[in-house]
Amino acid sequence: MRVLLIEDDPMIGKALQVALVDRGISVDWVRDGQTGLEAVETGGHAIVLLDLGLPKMDGMYVLKAARASGTKTPVLILTARDALENRIAGLDLGADDYVLKPFDIDELLARMRAVLRRHHGQTQSVLNAGAVTLDTANHKVTFDGTTKTLPAREFALMLALAERPGMFLSKAQLEERLYGWGEEVESNAVDVLIYYVRKKFGKNIIHNLRGAGWLIPKTEKS
Repeated sequence: MRVLLIEDDPMIGKALQVALVDRGISVDWVRDGQTGLEAVETGGHAIVLLDLGLPKMDGMYVLKAARASGTKTPVLILTARDALENRIAGLDLGADDYVLKPFDIDELLARMRAVLRRHHGQTQSVLNAGAVTLDTANHKVTFDGTTKTLPAREFALMLALAERPGMFLSKAQLEERLYGWGEEVESNAVDVLIYYVRKKFGKNIIHNLRGAGWLIPKTEKS
């Protein structure tokens, strides 16, 4: 999963980046509101973590402008502004949730999962895609009677496919969802991830069509 972090405090930003990367999440970190808005509108991120007190452009304006431009990416606000009117204003402008600083990384991850579930119309941490079941809280995948806990990047691959069952995703589309701006991506990185997933569950868990990409079938019939 790829996350956009818009945070100007170098200590908070670095700590968050390290904590998320340690959990297999790719982080694109920008440090001012103007650059942040450009990054939000460029797209490709699963969720935006947005600070409010930003240089060049306040976080509230970033949120307002992003929503006005039609951006639907979920936004989770990270802020020390705990006044009720600030929370109401952010939610009314299109924020999906708030986390007040200081916060525990596990709470942040839980809120990120909750926001993403709502964004995809889910009510629980379990996602069903045809014959494949994903537990997003524990990184467990079940297929054909086998349940395994996957490493973060393999799970991120499965999540990207499971969110769009029956739809082919190309290598470029998968790379965009799995890797951040500064990461060096080997030309066969996606192929390697698919190889390891198939090794655990069998080749039928992921279908491919040369020239189109890979998919998880929408129904259990393949």
